[in-house]
Amino acid sequence: MEAYKKVQLARGKNRPTGRELIAALTQDFTELHGDRRFGDDPAIVGGIARLMDLPVTVIAHQKGRDTKEKVACNFWAAHPEGYRKALRLMKQAEKFHRPILCLVDTAGAYCGLGAEERGQGQAIAQNLMEMMSLQVPIRTILVGEGGSGGALALAVADEVWMLENSIYSVISPEGCASILWKDPSRVKEASEHLKLTPQDLLELHLIQRIVREPASGDFSRLYPSLQLKIHGMLSQYGKLPVAELCEKRYQRFRKMGIFAE
Repeated sequence: MEAYKKVQLARGKNRPTGRELIAALTQDFTELHGDRRFGDDPAIVGGIARLMDLPVTVIAHQKGRDTKEKVACNFWAAHPEGYRKALRLMKQAEKFHRPILCLVDTAGAYCGLGAEERGQGQAIAQNLMEMMSLQVPIRTILVGEGGSGGALALAVADEVWMLENSIYSVISPEGCASILWKDPSRVKEASEHLKLTPQDLLELHLIQRIVREPASGDFSRLYPSLQLKIHGMLSQYGKLPVAELCEKRYQRFRKMGIFAE
């Protein structure tokens, strides 16, 4: 399948939202709010839940279903308080020895004046640094779009998985075409060059697994098997000594971009 077709599928209106995924994959979800500095960002939802018999902290981008929800969630472009809320929940998870599940679906972090004034870049950078050394297992799943630092701020994980029709890239194809060629119409060409499909990223060892989607588009058929896979991975990594867990995560990122010794 051509890369731009994947882009269109990743943005499809029928893909599950963050809240829907949390409800489908976990039980007894208790949402927690606020970054304890500025406010609460509805573009990122997080809290405590059970994944089968396993207590977890789950954090997800929330894009909303209709226009009203999308406006309320800022079209899933998170502000710095959203990323600070996510980090607060991750540190809480570390304190209570809970594994972390992150569900990513964003075209990128919000780049408006207010977000910059409140430290958007610093908030994302802080997440990257802190996640690298968190002493609990971390799993990230790309469920739709994974754009730029807005996605990476929840993706410094022991393993990163992608749904079959999701994308993960440093920039949107439209943005890439506009910057490189000053021509947004070359979006299909940009999609190919960005290597943003799950197949490309698995080949480059930037992700660890592609999760197949039901051909029917009925995501409810995916959830039971995905729940088992997530549970198995988090349980497996949870048995590792803390020093080994953190070292494996660190080395995974250190190896990125190495093509020859």
